[in-house]
Amino acid sequence: MDDGWGFPELIGVLQQRAEGPGHVFLIGGVLRDALLGRSLHDWDFAVQGSASALARRVADDLGGKFYVLDEATDTARVLGQRADGLEYVLDFARLRAETLAADQALRDFTINALAVDVCEPQAILDPLGGAQDLKDGVLRACSSHSLEDDPLRVVRGVRLAIALGLRIEPQTWAWMKAAAPKLGRVSNERQRDELFRILDGAQVASSVRLLERAGVLPVLLPELCHIQGVQQRPPHVWDVWEHTLQLVERLEALLAVMPGTQEANDLMLGLAVLKLGRFRAQLSAHFAQSPHPARSLRSLLMLAGLYHDVAKPESLSVDPQGVRHFYEHDRLGQSVMEARARTLALSNDEIQRLATLVGGHMRPHFLARDVASINRRSIYRYFRVMGAAGVELCLLALADVLAVWGPTLPQERWLAELEVCQKLLEAWWEQPEEVVRPPRLINGQDLMRELNLAPGPQVGYLLEAVQEAQVMGEVHDRQAALQLARRLTVQD
Repeated sequence: MDDGWGFPELIGVLQQRAEGPGHVFLIGGVLRDALLGRSLHDWDFAVQGSASALARRVADDLGGKFYVLDEATDTARVLGQRADGLEYVLDFARLRAETLAADQALRDFTINALAVDVCEPQAILDPLGGAQDLKDGVLRACSSHSLEDDPLRVVRGVRLAIALGLRIEPQTWAWMKAAAPKLGRVSNERQRDELFRILDGAQVASSVRLLERAGVLPVLLPELCHIQGVQQRPPHVWDVWEHTLQLVERLEALLAVMPGTQEANDLMLGLAVLKLGRFRAQLSAHFAQSPHPARSLRSLLMLAGLYHDVAKPESLSVDPQGVRHFYEHDRLGQSVMEARARTLALSNDEIQRLATLVGGHMRPHFLARDVASINRRSIYRYFRVMGAAGVELCLLALADVLAVWGPTLPQERWLAELEVCQKLLEAWWEQPEEVVRPPRLINGQDLMRELNLAPGPQVGYLLEAVQEAQVMGEVHDRQAALQLARRLTVQD
């Protein structure tokens, strides 16, 4: 392992500020990732003495920003930018026990309990055998009470096992399952943050499957428990639970080949790239933005995918012929999504984005029923409701179709869905002023003054009618817009 941990300026500062060996230790995930050859961005330090005081001095030396995270536990953070332009996060915490070894025993998993003394960085301090567990591909708890002490470690264990391809040691798995029902003791904010690390990683569906097996879902995402075993009529090939997980898998694949640069590995993905590939740069820029800086748009889309059919159990009806229906499951699901997002302490903008995606997830499918009839008006109405969320909804809808039909998907149905998405994305990026957001020819004040109207819903209705006519090329200037509004007022 590189003695400078990929950050040579930092080790020099710490060695200068440490009071000799046995006072400051690099510990945790950064050493695990260094042994795996992964990129390093966050460094955690355990300090014998005042962690906050050391962090403040390090921030001064590096020109970083200093923050106290928790005065009670004496934890602090330093944020800054390295000479090579990469941003860094340094967390400092007072040792939680009298010795380093005792502190390591209090941690979650052995692979996260590795440490080095900053004054003697050549030797890894590993009393729990974490390096060997990492080599063997095993996830092992540090002690019998590691998971009981902090049940959120169950979710973290699932994330690590999937992300690093580790086998969970049987006793650790038993401890995880025993601790999972106690996850409710953990704050909603901490649950949210660990969940979104999963949603932003790879193999999200596999992670959700493992969370379900561990018994985490009844606390973390309880609504998903109700969709298991809910059967659907053809062309669905899976029940709602399996369909949802299949959607997430296919959404991940689409995100890899569309905004990303990964090559398509099957016919359906290849056709998607062929039809939509020219939007790759715009999609990448779109997904680089998010309603909240702490969470990616990708992770929000994954959560929407998990909840898109969440209301099917409560909307289920069976007609006299025995055919199952799920009328208005999208509208009902929107309310469920909003409630779960609030429980997870997401921002108002994130809640609105998720609700829009779940509530509108059927819209591209409705358009695909008759692609030939799609015109500027229908596209305008789509984005009037969906806004920017209509862009990522295209990928969610495509993943939905793949997860409905599975291997039985007819190519003509897939091409129809792709054509809808192509038309929508063309309008959003190539014809925004003509189709999506045409500049208004008149405003509400114009209508109230010229037509002697009082403020109210009628003004909004007329403005929308005029703008739709503008999109369709039926009005081109202010006078024509007012004439149309006047005719509509007379008709009413």
